[in-house]
Amino acid sequence: MNSRRTPAAALTLASAVAVVLAVLLSGCASSSPERPRDSKEAARANAQLGFAYLRQGNLPLAKEKLERAERQDDRSPDLQAALGMLYERLDRKGDAEKHYAAARRLAPESGEIANTYAVFLCNNGKPEAGVKEFEAAAHNPLYPTPWAALTNAAVCLRSAKHGAEAIPYLQQAVQIRPNFAAAVTELADLQLAEGKPADANDTVNRYLSMGIASPDVLFVGVRVAQARGDAATASTLARRLRRDFPQSDQARAVAALLNDKG
Repeated sequence: MNSRRTPAAALTLASAVAVVLAVLLSGCASSSPERPRDSKEAARANAQLGFAYLRQGNLPLAKEKLERAERQDDRSPDLQAALGMLYERLDRKGDAEKHYAAARRLAPESGEIANTYAVFLCNNGKPEAGVKEFEAAAHNPLYPTPWAALTNAAVCLRSAKHGAEAIPYLQQAVQIRPNFAAAVTELADLQLAEGKPADANDTVNRYLSMGIASPDVLFVGVRVAQARGDAATASTLARRLRRDFPQSDQARAVAALLNDKG
């Protein structure tokens, strides 16, 4: 069985953080840093600057502004989440977890913060707690992308070597969003790794039958066809991959894949 993963990862947990940071920034966009009248206004002004510096990667200035904002008003969940991101980047994991947990307590209804906290937990050896937070985001009716949270949960479980437990999360994600290529790719790849090439073939075919394609799905489709001994389908999908996505990493990798009979 060829357990090779696709060249472009189906979904990286860290990518979820960028989305939440954008939400935090937009939430503070209306705050003006000019002439704050009280501590809460001053906190909002410093938080706005801190968020911007964090996005730019200027960690010293982000630290200065965000810590000042916390001293002025420590009850903002968005600020606590941003401090969690800051300390995570500074490799101060204990401080990061403290602030992420504070953000969750202050905004238990926020799917975005739950998702960000889950990313941290999964990346720091706490997959069970991380999956619980991803589930909270996915089941939150106000969270706009539950399929992404479910896929993240599966990636978290698989990274912790719980592949079989990850499959139902991916199946739910695909059921909610059948055209979500990241979940389709991860599901087919995992089914292949679990020794279920027929299931993986069904997953790929359902996606392709919608008249859409992605380089990741086509690439895993080639691998699935190989595993099933279907050289003709492998060749057909490889040609489609090269034709439709000629500049992709997958197109460059497929020739080597076809020459690898393992």
